[in-house]
Amino acid sequence: MIRKFKSADMESVLNIWLAASLKAHDFIAAEYWQSQVENMRTMYIPASEVYVYEHNDQVKGFYALYETMLAAIFVAPDAQGQGLGKALMAHAKVQRASLTLNVYQRNENSYRFYLSQGFQITSESTDEHIGEAEWVMGYSSSPACG
Repeated sequence: MIRKFKSADMESVLNIWLAASLKAHDFIAAEYWQSQVENMRTMYIPASEVYVYEHNDQVKGFYALYETMLAAIFVAPDAQGQGLGKALMAHAKVQRASLTLNVYQRNENSYRFYLSQGFQITSESTDEHIGEAEWVMGYSSSPACG
């Protein structure tokens, strides 16, 4: 089931975020991700609207919205490939009529996942913290006018 984040979920969410980040971004030093855990705890998670995927009383994944940005969507590595990411994405699409996100260009699996979920590349950028090239992608539930 997908439900709103509670403060008791914080450690589970942080553990999933770190483990999934390390797995998906093996082209970035592990120390970088480890150095960001406190920022996630104190800044990013509290500033976002967060939902968790819970199964058998365990958090298995989550996503975070910041305005219309899908700031994070992560599934525990041992739960990947079971449809949780698609379920989380479908839930996020109900929360917002349009979404944007950034994905590292070298993160092929996530990039392909976002394409399969109806996102399209809208522009290119560079992550200011680590200098990695990113795609900016967007999704809209309504067809484009014009």
